[in-house]
Amino acid sequence: MGSYRVKVAKDKAELVKALTDDDNKEGPFSTYADVLAFAAALGAKRHQRIPVQQAAKREPSPIPTEIFISRGYDFLFKLLAIVELGNPNIISPTDPNAEAQRGQIFEEYANGGLEVLREELRGAIDYSDKLALLLIGERFKEDEHGQKEFDLSRFL
Repeated sequence: MGSYRVKVAKDKAELVKALTDDDNKEGPFSTYADVLAFAAALGAKRHQRIPVQQAAKREPSPIPTEIFISRGYDFLFKLLAIVELGNPNIISPTDPNAEAQRGQIFEEYANGGLEVLREELRGAIDYSDKLALLLIGERFKEDEHGQKEFDLSRFL
């Protein structure tokens, strides 16, 4: 894994920048890779997979998978691909197309998650507080049958 570059949709570039911690503002995430990993997990949770139609050309520019690997997110790429395709062979290091497929699946879930975040954070002044409320709401959300989802955190 290492040559794919994850693109950010042009219409979500400002949101990604606003969610990161830089010199001018204090966003809840340290890097663009952190934002996209969170968004991909949220996109998968909400079943939102949206292809990137037009990528941002400048900030944030496409992010090499090496950045995600260095931050420990390579397992998220693999897990999302296995779940999406139902085929564990997608993590094969010998398949030359597997990395691009994993990267595209991650990118599309991240874009879907950013769409969810854009709606959830609309009008928010402090993104950190709003994200905390979002996470609390997800933790206690009931599934479509009125049952609470199984929460592994009670075993920690």
